[in-house]
Amino acid sequence: MSVQLPVPLPILQGERCLLRALVPQDAPALVRHADDPAVARFLFDGFPQPYTLADATAWATHEARSGDFGWVWAIAVDGALVGCIGLRPEDGWLRCNAEIGYWIGQSWWRRGIAGDAVRQVTDWAFAAVPQITRIHAPIFADNIGSQAVVRRCGYVREATLPQSAIKDGKVIDRVVWATYRTERALRDADIGAALAATAASAMERA
Repeated sequence: MSVQLPVPLPILQGERCLLRALVPQDAPALVRHADDPAVARFLFDGFPQPYTLADATAWATHEARSGDFGWVWAIAVDGALVGCIGLRPEDGWLRCNAEIGYWIGQSWWRRGIAGDAVRQVTDWAFAAVPQITRIHAPIFADNIGSQAVVRRCGYVREATLPQSAIKDGKVIDRVVWATYRTERALRDADIGAALAATAASAMERA
């Protein structure tokens, strides 16, 4: 069953990458980048490994669009998918929170692409989804690179969660990083562009 999100998925253009909806044609690129133990190492335990063409096709054609994972974008460079980023809003009394998660193919690491994508999604969420006041990223404790990404994007370290998840049969620690609407309001974000992108996406789907 699909989950109805409060606003449609926009197209977001950053300095280093474009964020857009996944399409079936992304499946081969998904396999190329996601079928890699170095990428899967820091992703949730259910992330397929090996990552097959069937997995990629299911993700690109309907799973990423279902709403079950929140808003999901392809991270594209020069038109080609190099990773994915998602923002999953919580509900009920926790609906002011949203969780951000992302991955980049290994051949595109250390080029500033993940940080560009995180900044785009964060700024858009605070501009376009008024109920979200906190965005958090629970990151594996030994994923130093990903923690550096969110730190450079203005996220702050909230807490360490000892023995809080299982990966490959082992209990692991995680570190929670977060950013808040009140802090984001203090820095210059192109709110008009974010809202315009959301409105344009809505019109395209009408």
